[in-house]
Amino acid sequence: MEIKKTPHVEAQMLIRKPAAIVFNAFIDPEITKNFWFTKGSAKLETGKSVTWEWEMYGVSSTVFVREIVADRKISVDWDQYSTIVDFEFEPMGDEATYVKITQYGFQTTGDELLTEISGASGGFTTVVDGLKAYLEHGINLNLIADKFPKGVK
Repeated sequence: MEIKKTPHVEAQMLIRKPAAIVFNAFIDPEITKNFWFTKGSAKLETGKSVTWEWEMYGVSSTVFVREIVADRKISVDWDQYSTIVDFEFEPMGDEATYVKITQYGFQTTGDELLTEISGASGGFTTVVDGLKAYLEHGINLNLIADKFPKGVK
């Protein structure tokens, strides 16, 4: 499928860590909670459904893991938008990984589609920024929690 011709979102970042470490950061919720959601019900495994929670917002989503290729790719069906999200990991030598997150298969049109794409674009950009800070520098920037603090409209 040529996703470039359909509505999609991409976010990408070079992470100066080996592919196995970057890949595992998305597989293991004990790591992921440091840069994205606050709680995951389990590690990602092909054919399994996992719930991700953002406790500060009282929001959760369920993803079904379509495919895992060790250290290279994770593909999930995300119930919140009825879309597919691919996480791709391209080794850049032994000590760096280029991460690309692509969301596609949106079911909406018009203004609703634009709103979903805008939110996903900003959201996944925040995820890769937080990933970089956490894996490269050991810093949890609280980017997701601080993106929509209480009291902001």
